[in-house]
Amino acid sequence: MFREKIKVLDCTIRDGGLINNHDFNHQFVRAVYKALSEAGIDYMEIGYKNSKKLFSPKEFGIWKFCDDEDIKKIIDGINSKLKISVMVDVDRVDIDDVKPRKDSPVDMIRVASYVKDIDKGIFLANHFNDKGYETTINIMAISRALDNELTECLHQLEEECRAGVIYIVDSFGSLYQETTEFLVKKARGILKTKEVGFHAHNNQQLAFGNTIEAIIHGANYVDGTVYGLGRAAGNCPLELILGFLKNPKFDIRPVLDLISKEFIPLRDKIEWGYIIPYAITGILDEHPRAAIALRDSDKKENYREFYESLVAEDED
Repeated sequence: MFREKIKVLDCTIRDGGLINNHDFNHQFVRAVYKALSEAGIDYMEIGYKNSKKLFSPKEFGIWKFCDDEDIKKIIDGINSKLKISVMVDVDRVDIDDVKPRKDSPVDMIRVASYVKDIDKGIFLANHFNDKGYETTINIMAISRALDNELTECLHQLEEECRAGVIYIVDSFGSLYQETTEFLVKKARGILKTKEVGFHAHNNQQLAFGNTIEAIIHGANYVDGTVYGLGRAAGNCPLELILGFLKNPKFDIRPVLDLISKEFIPLRDKIEWGYIIPYAITGILDEHPRAAIALRDSDKKENYREFYESLVAEDED
C-alpha cells in the first residue's frame, strides 16, 4: 500500500468529457485542479489534444483540443506541483499543433493506441518525447489483444519507444483479477526499462479491485477519476485509491469536499457509473457504445432484450 514510486494520475476531465462532449466550464475544471493540487495528486489529465481539422470546435468543448491558453486560465494563480497531462489518439492529432514542452503548460502527453497501431503510437510518443514531454503509451482494449500480438507489441515498445510508462487499459471493464495479474506480470517481464501503468473501467464494479491487483504486482502508475466520473460505467474512483494508498503526501479531504460541492450536483445533470447495460457490455467484453445508445432510447431499462441482442450478434 505504501510504495514511494506509485504515481496517481487523475483523468476526471478527460474521461468525463466523453459524456458531455468535453464541455466542462472553467469554474468546474479549476475547482478540480485546485482540489487535486491540495490532495497531492501527481498528474491531472485535462483533456485531449485533437486536431481541429478533424473535429469541429462548434461541436465539442474546449477540452477536446486543450489549447495552451485555455490550460493557463485553469492553473493561473494556483501554487501547485500538480503536473498537467493531455491525451492524443493515433490518427487524430496534428503534431504541428503541439508546441515544445518549454513553451507549454503541459508536462505529459499520453498516446492512446491499439495493438494493431503500435507503430504509429511509437512514432507519436517518440516525437513528443523529443519535444521535451514525459510520454506514455496506453494500450487500448487490451482484453481484445491476442497474446502473441501483445507479446510482440511489448517487445517493440521496449526496443523502439522512448515513452517512460506503458499503460494496460481495460477499455471495456471486462478484466478480472487473474487476467489483471497476468497482464501486469507479462508487461513487467518484457518492459525492463519502463514503468507499467493501469487504467480501469468500472462496468463490473471491478475497477478499484483490479487497480489494487495491478499495484500488488508492480504497476507504479494508476489512474482514477473523482467519484468515478467517466464514459458509461466510469472509472476507478480516485477517492478509493487515496483511501488505499498510505503515502502521507496524499490527502483525501480536498477530494471529498470537491465531490460534495461539484459532483453530487453534477449527478443530477449527467449519468455515469455502474448500471446494468454497462455491466452487460463488460461481461461480454464489448465496447459500451451499444449500452450508451440504449440509455438514450425509450427501451433504456429493457435489460434482457439488450443482453440477448448482444449475444445474438456474437453468435452471428
